[in-house]
Amino acid sequence: MTVHATADRAERATAPVRVLVVDDEEPFRKLLQRNLARGGMEVDGAGSGEEALRRLSSREYDVAVVDIAMPGMSGLELLARVRQQQPETEVIVITGHASVDSAIEAMKRGAYDYVQKPLKMSELAVLIQKAHERRRLADENRSLREERRRAAPAPLLVGTSPAMQQVRELIARYAASSAPVLIHGESGTGKELAARAIHAASPRRDAAFVAINCGALQETLLENELFGHAPGAYTGATREHRGLFEVADRGTLFIDEVCEMGPELQKKFLRVLELGELRRLGDTRTRRVDVRVIAATNRAPEAEVRAGRFRADLYFRLAVLPLEMPPLRERPGDLPLLVRHYLELHGRRSGEPRRLTRAALERLLQHSWPGNVRELFNVLERALIVTRTPEIDAEDLPPLDRGLGGEGTGPGCPALATLEEVERRHIERTLRATGGNKTRAAAELGISLRSLYRKLEKYRHRSPDSDSA
Repeated sequence: MTVHATADRAERATAPVRVLVVDDEEPFRKLLQRNLARGGMEVDGAGSGEEALRRLSSREYDVAVVDIAMPGMSGLELLARVRQQQPETEVIVITGHASVDSAIEAMKRGAYDYVQKPLKMSELAVLIQKAHERRRLADENRSLREERRRAAPAPLLVGTSPAMQQVRELIARYAASSAPVLIHGESGTGKELAARAIHAASPRRDAAFVAINCGALQETLLENELFGHAPGAYTGATREHRGLFEVADRGTLFIDEVCEMGPELQKKFLRVLELGELRRLGDTRTRRVDVRVIAATNRAPEAEVRAGRFRADLYFRLAVLPLEMPPLRERPGDLPLLVRHYLELHGRRSGEPRRLTRAALERLLQHSWPGNVRELFNVLERALIVTRTPEIDAEDLPPLDRGLGGEGTGPGCPALATLEEVERRHIERTLRATGGNKTRAAAELGISLRSLYRKLEKYRHRSPDSDSA
């Protein structure tokens, strides 16, 4: 935290509350101004919505106290204009007994609170102080987020290969846009890391980055997580729930394994992309959202479209900006850099610098890394845990045949089997290692449980020992 930022916050915390009172009844308005000024507030008055907007254009206010029933521009209209012109200003509405419904509507539109006439000046003063405190906390949170953003390192995509240089160039270009991005790549290639890098370099970097994996949830749970629900939408839904589209409003929503999404959910997803609006489950109200969507898949999306499992219109809407993450086997020159990066991270966290011998690195270079960077980091993590010496040798590395290609399948080595056969063997080994627990096996493989079941079914039908139809 900088000295200037601390001083600015201290100054804002001790400054008097700046209040704008808007009421067409001049005696009542001046009475409010005098009483609030006696409490140490800086108070201005306006006799109409139009006059209030002129004042708002020349000065910033912490709180506006607005009468709902005014000739010309109503209090509700003024509220909407204040939210546009000075969105940080908190608005308290004043209402007569007959206008409570209008006051409740104002609350729905973003007013901080409402008070009924006749007013108790002490209660209004307390309410203004609470509204000001909320505004001050919001300002402080924005300031803290900005400082944290400046201090935090940007997501690091390690590698100097031409493929990784192209990825970084596309990320830099895509970051300035709000168009959807579709990232394609094998499991473990860093699709979420690329999504975070796009967000971090974008104008939305100060808003939320929210991630969800479609393969980790059942369809109904996934719909609820994305779109939210209204009270009473289903048994047990006792309160409203904001979906991730709303949580990520003005920010970025990363949807991993998007091809796992079912057809009905794809239809609702497309509506959000095209119109920027959604409805919570069990709700009739349409809500607007401004979300930058980045989707990812480890499947071939065009093949999913041809097979009828993924909507063509959704695919074309998502793939406005495509990004291909290269597998590790296609950039072997980046492997030593990735190893060094991981060991340096471990050294900073543990205070124990570690290194690999040349023989250990050569052994890693001979592996095909079907699990990509995730598999490499898992191998290094196991070696660091098991080995206590500062130097890790080739014999300290765990067996590398847990990968899809086994050892001796790296560059320059002959293939021992088809990729499909190697994948089937790897899945069988992983299932044995997890005692047949398919959920754990899917997590270890870096795929969804649904994908695992699909692969097992495919291999069962293609096995020569399987029953014929």
